[in-house]
Amino acid sequence: MDTASIASAFVAASAGQFQMAVADKILAMSLDEGRSAVKLIDAAQQNISSLANVPAGVGGNIDITV
Repeated sequence: MDTASIASAFVAASAGQFQMAVADKILAMSLDEGRSAVKLIDAAQQNISSLANVPAGVGGNIDITV
């Protein structure tokens, strides 16, 4: 095996490691986004549950002018 082939193989291996690191980072970011979405949905569901017994029309005529 000549020097050029060894150097080429080394460069290809380094590029592959970099691609794997980038893919790993993207996957981790995707998992974090999924966890955040689940937390948001859970919080919204808890808030809706606490408002289930509020009578109709409550909050309908709120004056928000300053």
